[in-house]
Amino acid sequence: MSNAFVDSFITASCASIFSKTASAPIELWRIQRQNPFIPNTTLRDVIKKEGIRHIWKGNGVNIIKASPQYALTYALFNKFHDKFNNSIVSGTLAGACSIGLIYPLEVTRTYLSLQTNKTKYNGIIDVLKKNKIKDLYKGYGTSIFGFGLFSGLMFQSRDYLNKNYPDNPCNGGIASIYALSFSYPTDLIRRRLQLQGFDKTVPKYNGAMHCVKKIINTEGIPGLYRGLSANYVKGFVQWGILFYLIDFLNSLKQKQSS
Repeated sequence: MSNAFVDSFITASCASIFSKTASAPIELWRIQRQNPFIPNTTLRDVIKKEGIRHIWKGNGVNIIKASPQYALTYALFNKFHDKFNNSIVSGTLAGACSIGLIYPLEVTRTYLSLQTNKTKYNGIIDVLKKNKIKDLYKGYGTSIFGFGLFSGLMFQSRDYLNKNYPDNPCNGGIASIYALSFSYPTDLIRRRLQLQGFDKTVPKYNGAMHCVKKIINTEGIPGLYRGLSANYVKGFVQWGILFYLIDFLNSLKQKQSS
């Protein structure tokens, strides 16, 4: 493994821990907006029934999940870009690879975020113990396609913005909004598939295509974009901070080495 890959991984890992923690309440809000049928899934309900610190619930597993995922995405993007010299291809491959490695933790985070007062699980280990391996991979295919598409579009647009507006600290956040505009329905679908069997209020789906058809039949096409505004806010804050910190840490390393 090359020093450049390890260096990229460590830099992105440190940045992702900070960005995920800073945006955790927004992350919880956007998951709630995607799945409003589950009881007590508003920030007001969480604060009232569990306390204000629980608007960060699920952040522990989110850090464990996101730190290697985003670090791998960034490091693999740089690796693939050296080979293909194409941002959208490199970003798509990097995103698809990284989500595949940590997917059970993605499902775990969803479960812990949407339960109330630990009525179902006591933590990460409890989720992993109580669920079969196949259940921890619900929505896996949709996630590989969706996060791959999101990553490819985001890295492509970020490269464009960095070339044309090199000093804009919001480039990462703007790029995430652009990518979400095209890839968002896959995020909603995979979340609905992850929640099969989690609660009796969750609609039943027989797969990704059945999920799409049922959502359109019951909620219309706008149903595929439920919670998009919350995701825009979350994506702008999270990815904006992440890429800003990566660029900042890289500039510090360059100064130290010069």
